[in-house]
Amino acid sequence: MILPIIAYGDPVLRKEGEKITPEYPNLKELIGNMYETMYDAYGVGLAAPQIGLAIRLFVIDTTPFSEDEDLTQDEQTQLKGFKRTFINATILEESGDEWAFNEGCLSIPEVREDVFRKPKIKIEYQDENFKTHLEEFDGLVARVIQHEYDHIDGILFTDKLSTLKKRLIKSRLNNISKGNISVDYKMRFPAMKKKR
Repeated sequence: MILPIIAYGDPVLRKEGEKITPEYPNLKELIGNMYETMYDAYGVGLAAPQIGLAIRLFVIDTTPFSEDEDLTQDEQTQLKGFKRTFINATILEESGDEWAFNEGCLSIPEVREDVFRKPKIKIEYQDENFKTHLEEFDGLVARVIQHEYDHIDGILFTDKLSTLKKRLIKSRLNNISKGNISVDYKMRFPAMKKKR
């Protein structure tokens, strides 16, 4: 089932996600719905707060990035078919020299800005079967994970911009929260009384 994506300005996007257990209601169905919602919106990642749930869960499929001809063959191979569910994730380490990449977010449509992040991460998480993994990722995979991980900590990519950049996009962000924007996927806007 395709769920509405929560737009910028909704308080749920600012909440720190709670850890969940295997008993979380309808978890398998929820994860399936999150992938379906993400694909419908042509996203590469989606976190539970973006569908209104303040829990530590996000899904990723970086396959669309693998078609980028600016990337090396190795990078394209790494991104193709990289599909994971992250439950109760904790980033243990971020390392390397920060690099900029133009990021966007399904909750903040039509706003894209360069964000600086470290290129390597070490992360501990559970998969959809609650098996624990400790893994290291780098490059674009690490970046997508960092972006979604921020969501479960109540952080948006716009928080990482300079004060000037934030001022420049302020009216666009206000328009998004009011629903004064045209998107081709289902969204819920905090400043609109009725659901779309």
